[in-house]
Formats: sequence, structure tokens, C-alpha cells
Amino acid sequence: METFPDLGSLSDQELKNLIQQLTEEEVEVSYQRRILHGKIDILRAELVNRLRKKHETGEDVISGADVERLSDILAGRSGQE
Repeated sequence: METFPDLGSLSDQELKNLIQQLTEEEVEVSYQRRILHGKIDILRAELVNRLRKKHETGEDVISGADVERLSDILAGRSGQE
């Protein structure tokens, strides 16, 4: 991670340039964030459709493994140790 510059040592033009650079970076990050949120929405919609189809055909929507995983999470055993 970049360190923040000593603002007192920057000229007015350097401050303006830094503001412009960071503003451009923020726009890019914001754009990437919107794209990621769109992809997440598409994936969630697909998952909901699949679960709905399983429910309509009488398949189990929640498996024993899902219940076990939830139990582990609630018990504080996340498995990410």
C-alpha cells in the first residue's frame, strides 16, 4: 500500500494532480464494483432459479451437508483455520 504523501511538501499543482489521479482511480474502482455487483446479481438469480426448480420437482433444496455446514458455522467451526 502506498504511503500518503506529506501534504505540506506538495505544491498547489501537485495537490491538484493528486486529487485528479485519486478521483480517476475512484471512478475506475466504482465501475469495477458495479460490474462485480451485476455479476453477483446474475449468479444469485441463477441459484434462486435452480433452487426453485428443485423445489418444484420435489428434490431436497437443503441437503444434510448444508445443515451440517450451518451447524459448524453457528458453533464457531468455520473450517477456515
